[in-house]
Amino acid sequence: MRRAAVRAKRREGIAYDQVPASLVAAAIEPGDFGYARVKSTYIRGGSPGLVLRVKNTAEIVDALAFARAHPDLPLSIRSGGHGISGRSTNNGGIVIDLSSLNTIEVLDRARRRVRIGPGARWKDVAVALAPYGWALSSGDYGGVGVGGLATAGGIGWLAREHGLTIDHLRAVGMVLADGSVVRASDKENQDLFWAVRGAGANFGIVMSFEFEVDEVGDVGWAQLVLDARDTAGLLERWGAAVEAAPRDLTSFLIVSPPRRGQPALAYVLALVDSDNPDTIINRLQPIADIAPMYDQSVVITSYASIMANAQGGDHDGQGEPTARSGLIDHITPEFAAAAARLIGSGAVYFFQIRSVGGAVSDVDPDVTAYANRAANFSVTAFGASRARVNAAWDELHHHFDGLYLSFETDLRPERLVEAFPPRTLERLRALKARYDPDNLFRDNFNIAPEAVTG
Repeated sequence: MRRAAVRAKRREGIAYDQVPASLVAAAIEPGDFGYARVKSTYIRGGSPGLVLRVKNTAEIVDALAFARAHPDLPLSIRSGGHGISGRSTNNGGIVIDLSSLNTIEVLDRARRRVRIGPGARWKDVAVALAPYGWALSSGDYGGVGVGGLATAGGIGWLAREHGLTIDHLRAVGMVLADGSVVRASDKENQDLFWAVRGAGANFGIVMSFEFEVDEVGDVGWAQLVLDARDTAGLLERWGAAVEAAPRDLTSFLIVSPPRRGQPALAYVLALVDSDNPDTIINRLQPIADIAPMYDQSVVITSYASIMANAQGGDHDGQGEPTARSGLIDHITPEFAAAAARLIGSGAVYFFQIRSVGGAVSDVDPDVTAYANRAANFSVTAFGASRARVNAAWDELHHHFDGLYLSFETDLRPERLVEAFPPRTLERLRALKARYDPDNLFRDNFNIAPEAVTG
C-alpha cells in the first residue's frame, strides 16, 4: 500500500490497485520517489500516470495485459528514451520501460552474431563489440537506446559502407499485442520480420535483437568547421563531394543560423572506414575544399570512442519537440537555395543533412518496411515553434521523396504516406489488422488497422 500522499497524485482512469503482482515492484506512480527520473525523455517532457519498468519477458506480457485493460489510455514503449520523435512518454497514460533489458552477448563468434536487449545504449554496444574488432552502425549518439533505432532504420556513421542498422538484423524476439511471444526472422514469421525492420513500433515489443555485425577496426574521424556565408553553395558542394566519394566515407553536415555579428558556420563530421592515413586524407580533402576552414580535427580512433559522446544522468526533457524530416536523392541548386532560406529564416535553430546511399541503396526496397532506399541524403530541422517550422518546411516539401520517421514529430496523416511507399503501406496495414487489430500500439506514427481496404 502506498502512502496517502502518493495515492493523491494518481491519475484518473488507471486501476492502480489492479497492477499484477509481478509488476508491483516495477511500478512507478506520479507521487513515488524516482518518478522525476522516468517521466520525461531526452527531448520531450512527460507526465505519465504509471511507468512499468519491466525486467523480463514475463513482465512484458503482464504489462501488456494491464495496458489492454486500459484501451482508452495512451501507451508508450520506451527503450533508451532518447528518440527525437518523442513518443516514448505521454500525459496521463502508461509507459512500459525496457531500460533494464540491456544485455549484450555474443552468440556466435565465427558468424559475428550478437544478441542485444532493447534497453542497451549504443555506446555500450560499441564498447562491447570493440575487443572483437567489430562494430554495428547505429545512429550518431551513444546515448540512444537500441529498441527504437533498431525498429525504425538506423542512419549512422557507417551507413554508406555498411548500410542501416536494420540491414544487420537477423532475428527478433517479440511480445505481440495479445501477449503471445514469438520469434521472427527470414525463416519464421517472415512477414512480421519484414515489418519490424522500419515500422516495428506498430507491431509489438521487441525484447531481443539478433544482429550480424561487421568487422571494423580503427577509423578516420574528422570534425571540420567551415565558413557557411555562401550557405547554398556550401550545401551543393558538400552534397556533390559526398556522392563522388567512395562509400567508405560517411559524412553529416550541420549548418547553424548566423548569430549577430558572426558569420554562419557549418560543422562537417565525417567517418572514413580505414586506418590508413593516406586513404583518410584522400577521402576528406574534397570535403575540406568546399569552403574556407576555421578549424579542423582529424584523428585515427576506434568506433567505440566516437560513440562515447553521450552525457550521463537521467533524461529531463521539457516541452514538445518540433522536428521535421525529409529524404532527397541529390542536393540540387534549387534545394540548396531553399534550404539556405530556411536556415536564415529564424524558423529553425538546427539543420542537419546525413549522407545515406551506398550500401543503404544496395538493399531491395521490398526487403524491409524501410523502403525509401534511393535517397542519398536525410535532412532534418528543429525549431521552437511548431507552426513556424511546419510552414517553413512545407516550402521545401516538394524537393523530398520520403522521410525518416525517427526524426519526424509532425503527426499529420500525410507523414505516414510519405514514410512508406503505397505498396509498402498497404502491406503494413494488412499486417497491422492481423497482429494488432485493436490498435494497442498506436502512439508512434500509427498504422491503423481500420484503414485496410478490399
